Order: sequence, then C-alpha cells, then structure tokens
Amino acid sequence: MASSYSTDLKLELMVTGENAGTWGDITNTNLNILQQAIAGYQTVAVNATTGYTLTFSNGVISDGKNSVLQFTGTPTTNINILVPDGIEKTYIVDNQITHGTNTVTFKTTSGTGIKLAQGNKYTLYSDATNINLAHMEQIWRAVSTTATVQPGSAILANTSTAAWTLTLPVSPATGDQVSIIDSNYKFNTNNLTIGRNGSNIANTAVDLVVNTQGAAFTLVYSGNATIGWTYRDK
Repeated sequence: MASSYSTDLKLELMVTGENAGTWGDITNTNLNILQQAIAGYQTVAVNATTGYTLTFSNGVISDGKNSVLQFTGTPTTNINILVPDGIEKTYIVDNQITHGTNTVTFKTTSGTGIKLAQGNKYTLYSDATNINLAHMEQIWRAVSTTATVQPGSAILANTSTAAWTLTLPVSPATGDQVSIIDSNYKFNTNNLTIGRNGSNIANTAVDLVVNTQGAAFTLVYSGNATIGWTYRDK
C-alpha cells in the first residue's frame, strides 16, 4: 500500500515496511513541515488583480502551512487571499497591503471570510469551510488625505493643511467599527468629513462633518439600516 497524506498539513503517512532506505528523509521532511506550521514565517506579495491562493502541496514545504504570514502589495481592485476548502489551520496575519479604495478578504475558496484592514494584525483560523476571527490588533495609521477605510481601521486623521473626506466601508457587517482621532487638533480649522458610503450615520442619510478640535470617537455599524453607523464613544 502506498503512502497517503494528512488532510491539513499534507504530511506523508507511511505504512509499515514502506520506503526502506528513504524513511529517514521522509520523516525529516515531515518534521520540517511541522516546524513550518508551528514557527514558520513568510512574506507573500499578492497579485494586484487576482490576489493570492495559498498552497498546500503533498509532502513538501508550502506557503499555506506557515504559522505567520505577512502580506504585501498594492491591489487595483478588490481581491481575495484564499485558503483551499477542507483545510483546518490557524494563522497570524500581518496585513501590510496598501489597499487604496480596495478590499482584501482572507477566506476559504467557498467561504465568506474576513475583510482585512490595512496595517492591522490578526489571529485567524480556518474550520475547513470558512475563516474565523479569533483576535484583531488595531494598528493606528496616520492619514492626511482623502481615503477609504476598511472594517477595523484605526485612523490618526491629520487635517493640518486641508479639509478632506474619510469614507467608511461599503456594505458593512454588524459590529464593524472604525476609530478616528484628530491627531493634530485641527478639525475645528479644517473639518474632517466622514463619507457614509451608502449607509446611514446616526440615523441620518448624511455624511458626518467633524469640526470639534481634538475629537476622538469610534463608529460601530449597528446592523440596523435606519440607524446605520452609531457611536461607541465620542
């Protein structure tokens, strides 16, 4: 009977008496794959239009088997980072992709996944059918010009030189949040406009103009289309 391969890490599973003379090499490869799954780190550049599909090849080191993945790149459209269906795996993800106005979704091939925020770090796990969020570390990011943000963004908004618009995520999910701070205490001089991007803000279908010096607040999507985004604090 020939070797088979484990479902998730694709380790070679040898039968008794098989692979005489090469058993040690195969075992060492399996141990290297286990090391990769426990402690492996890799930087992956996504394609600007097609994103990226993580690989899980039988009996060899593969990028999808790493414990920690840092993603880079500059997409020109909405993209997905894919984990093949049927894989159970935990990841630490460092999202260093420059999004622009585009979304980046970490998902299984047929699942809905998690939309990543630029600069944030995540602990995610695949249950073989979908990607689930265990933890998100918000990383505060300085922005000084018109931008569209992703769920989970933490923005140090600088309006020192001019007023500009920060656009909220399109089609938000219940519990999505965006945090904003007037980093240079200039909102009273140059207002920050929060573009609603099709969703209400605090029960009104109007963009939010912030003109309070030193303002610091978080918007949370309520899940109610009439209320829309609401304040967690302000």
